[in-house]
Amino acid sequence: MILSKIIWNPVEGIDLGFFVIRFYSLMFVVAFSLGWYLMKRIYIRENLPMEKLDSIFIYAVIATLLGARLGHVFFYDWDHYKNNLLEILLPFRFDPKFEFTGFQGLASHGAAIGVIVAMYYYSKNVIQKHILWILDRVVIPVAFGAIFVRLGNFFNSEIIGNESGNSAFGVKFVRDGVSKFEVVKETGIENINGAYSALVNDPKFAETLGAIPYRHPAQLYEAFGYIFVAAILWFVYWKTDKRNNRGFLFGAFLILLWTVRFFVEYVKKSQGGFEDSLGDVLSTGQWLSIPFVLAGAYFVIRSLKKTEVS
Repeated sequence: MILSKIIWNPVEGIDLGFFVIRFYSLMFVVAFSLGWYLMKRIYIRENLPMEKLDSIFIYAVIATLLGARLGHVFFYDWDHYKNNLLEILLPFRFDPKFEFTGFQGLASHGAAIGVIVAMYYYSKNVIQKHILWILDRVVIPVAFGAIFVRLGNFFNSEIIGNESGNSAFGVKFVRDGVSKFEVVKETGIENINGAYSALVNDPKFAETLGAIPYRHPAQLYEAFGYIFVAAILWFVYWKTDKRNNRGFLFGAFLILLWTVRFFVEYVKKSQGGFEDSLGDVLSTGQWLSIPFVLAGAYFVIRSLKKTEVS
């Protein structure tokens, strides 16, 4: 199979000389831009004023990034951040030494909570509609955007899978298997992209490269599943009258997206969190997905009892 032959060692982004457009950031731009376009089509269909579209875009961007950041902090790495509170919202590490790190760590469960909170505020103060009305519609661009976020994770060689062994699917994530410090030390090349390139292309580093295991491309599995989630929601909204059942699309989104997440977690490398304290029965991501799926089932069942359009 083709995936069993991939050695994944991408450059960090598009180098413009004076600035590098990182692929991960570019995928976020694509996700939010596509989301704005899809919501524009929905607002046109619903005969809503376009000026209200700009504010939902701003709320969604802030809520997604802030919620995702806080979700990572509290769900996955609180043991570290409780002693380094300034690092939560600052792109720096202060211990053991001061260094610029960027914002490392975003959690989709936190992003979901952030978007729900933001949409509650938006529904009350901007669009003056029931919160489920806006949630039923905003989940469509969210599902499409999730595809590109996971592709960004693939470019970043993060959220990788377990070792694939004899599976037909496997990728060598070079930048996960060998740290930046190690690759610079081994190759003697200070330019990170050049150092990794030398590691892959120079025969004398074959042993180091060979020691990196093949892993499941969990990001691609998840992105592939989200394609179906997004397509189903898009079809239901445009081709059926279920959009008029308040909460149906929102509930379907919660069930479908977090069911995909739940099952992909079985082949995903542990990201930490509180799973150890619960006996390793399920991963942190799976424990966090269960409430979302149950809430989705509640909203779907509730929505079938009567039709509400406002």
